Amino acid sequence: MNMDFIRKLPIPMEIKKEFPVPEALAQKKAANDEEIKKIFTGEDKRLLLIIGPCSADREDAVLDYVTRLRGLQEKVKDQLLIVPRVYTNKPRTTGEGYKGMLHQPNPLGEPDMLSGIIAIRKLHLKVLAETGFSTADEMLYPDNYRYLDDILSYVAVGARSVENQEHRLTASGMDVPVGMKNPTSGDITVMLNSIRAAQKAHTFIYRGWEVKTKGNPLAHAILRGFVNSKGESFPNYHYEDLLHLATEYDASKYECPALVVDCNHANSGKHFEEQVRIAKEVIHSMNHNEKIKKLVKGLMIESYIIDGNQKAEEGIYGKSITDACLGWEKTEQLVLDLAKVIQDKNY
Repeated sequence: MNMDFIRKLPIPMEIKKEFPVPEALAQKKAANDEEIKKIFTGEDKRLLLIIGPCSADREDAVLDYVTRLRGLQEKVKDQLLIVPRVYTNKPRTTGEGYKGMLHQPNPLGEPDMLSGIIAIRKLHLKVLAETGFSTADEMLYPDNYRYLDDILSYVAVGARSVENQEHRLTASGMDVPVGMKNPTSGDITVMLNSIRAAQKAHTFIYRGWEVKTKGNPLAHAILRGFVNSKGESFPNYHYEDLLHLATEYDASKYECPALVVDCNHANSGKHFEEQVRIAKEVIHSMNHNEKIKKLVKGLMIESYIIDGNQKAEEGIYGKSITDACLGWEKTEQLVLDLAKVIQDKNY
């Protein structure tokens, strides 16, 4: 094999002992988990808003952004429950380019996986300690989930990972909601099969252990749009798409049928400003059909401090170095607008 074994990394237990979650924060995280769970079970009628940068590229800007979210959460607490996106991995179709804080704690530096593991754990811990928010991250590598499983309150499985058996089985052993994105092809049966697998109990090999899971009833769908054979983007957030998915859910037996709509990626054609319109259209669809209203539990928005994106070497504070994001002013207005629509419709 043409692999150079650089060093053996600490196991998750060792990292957790070095950077533990204090008891008070563990209790806060548990309370957050319960709030989020009640949205998926239908006990809480608020809408979940999973919002934040495409990629958490630097600690100071992410903490600044999430602190702003805390103030905004207080204004919309009766209509929306915010979970910050703190995505510390960045999947790459070709494998080239910046892969996220886990790989490169310094976006301009060389990959350093040990420093990355420490950096991402410290970042998620700081968000919890400084804002009271527990966070959402993407499970790019199932083996790495154990480094963060005591901090995260929401996990997403990406469009390129949703067909992978290890992702599905690992999700079945989680105690928090796991969103399964539709694959880039748009075939929702792949996504539904992934949800079904994650909701069932399994025995498999994980981190060198034979493990058994109980199944995760909070595994659910994320619609993120798709691309055709020519690589052209197409949305799947429209009324007809939502109603079709609701019907497919009805036709099969799933625990806690639920959907989060990703307002960016192929749904927006990566035109980040369109997220404002898309989010409002989803709310409009919910208000016109009870099946859709019952199914949709949340929205996913890519947002940061500064509009758009940049090259890493430009170094503009709070501006995405991966996919383009809504800036803070537009984000704040969108969140307030969504809360007002929900309140006015007695949603």
